[in-house]
Amino acid sequence: MVLVRFRLTWPGFALEVEQCLPGRGVTAFFGPSGSGKTTLLRCIAGLETAGEGWLDFQGEVWQDSTRRRFVPTHRRPLGYVFQEASLFPHVSVRGNIEYGHQRARRRDWLAWPWHLPGPLPRGEPSDPAAGLGAIIDLLGIAPLLDRMPERLSGGERQRVAIARALAARPRLLLMDEPLAALDPQRKAEILPYLERLHDELAIPVFYVSHSPEEVARLADHILVFEQGRIRAAGPAPEILARLDLPLARDSEASSFLDGRVLAWDADYDLMRVQVPGAHLWVPGASRPVGARVRVRIQARDVSLSPGEPAPSSILNVFPARILEFGVSEGPRLLVKLGLEDHGRAGNLDGPNLLARITRQSRDRLGLTLGQRVHAQVKAVALME
Repeated sequence: MVLVRFRLTWPGFALEVEQCLPGRGVTAFFGPSGSGKTTLLRCIAGLETAGEGWLDFQGEVWQDSTRRRFVPTHRRPLGYVFQEASLFPHVSVRGNIEYGHQRARRRDWLAWPWHLPGPLPRGEPSDPAAGLGAIIDLLGIAPLLDRMPERLSGGERQRVAIARALAARPRLLLMDEPLAALDPQRKAEILPYLERLHDELAIPVFYVSHSPEEVARLADHILVFEQGRIRAAGPAPEILARLDLPLARDSEASSFLDGRVLAWDADYDLMRVQVPGAHLWVPGASRPVGARVRVRIQARDVSLSPGEPAPSSILNVFPARILEFGVSEGPRLLVKLGLEDHGRAGNLDGPNLLARITRQSRDRLGLTLGQRVHAQVKAVALME
């Protein structure tokens, strides 16, 4: 785990955070601009030292202001990816990545014996680019190695920046809104690579964003910031389904469900995906049977029926129970549903699902808390 406690005050702003963060997976720092997300990230990196601080990274104390202990940034085994790629303009992509590798070697030397259990490891290849093939392949930048940064697109520059950070062999990766400066097309280009990082990296990743879509696609755990404090924290499925938080109130409010591929129907170009509590037919490219996938169901694409619905063109229909009604948003409101496990009616072991309906529909159908309904999902998107 990563234990943090920071308190600092600036004119017009105060950060007060005490939290235990997961030591694996992607933890998203979500909130509006000025809510303290980046400030906390900078405190963890050792770039912000004002105020009181205590940081324990997996049993190693990096900062303890009461005992005047402070491990400087260059001795912390972390990688940092900023909003701007900030590549060195005078060297190629290969040179930028090699710099990250050399930084790791220098950091290990400076850190011994604080960080390493014994002398520096021997037998490392003299070629600084050796051993980086997995990172290069993971981020798809092999064709870019001999290019200069000025010849890269925004998405390509960010992929190289991530590769440079990973080349430093970090035990923690910090990402400060890495997609904020990109247009929608470039964001769509780089998101699949970030999802691959999510699947492949064994180190914790702290990811700052104010984009609900990024958070929902990438996060395992979410911290919701508000005015320098953490308003809510927990596993992503729970936080995304909380109707009192801004993630659910977004116009694109969605449920993101993790599942695995059961079958591929080549005749109809559909995949059968099992998620906890339901089976879904999902259009899109074939995946191997057993592959893990994440699907997105937008709240506006879910309708409710209090009885057995009549046959229709909607393929995905399954039982659920109404758990909560959200605050009205004009004529509409959000409904939080609990999916029932197949073959075990009444057992709410499945994930939560959001539906956006009109208040008139709620009253006309007589929908009430705890009522059993059928959720009809008009569209399911595979997260590429």
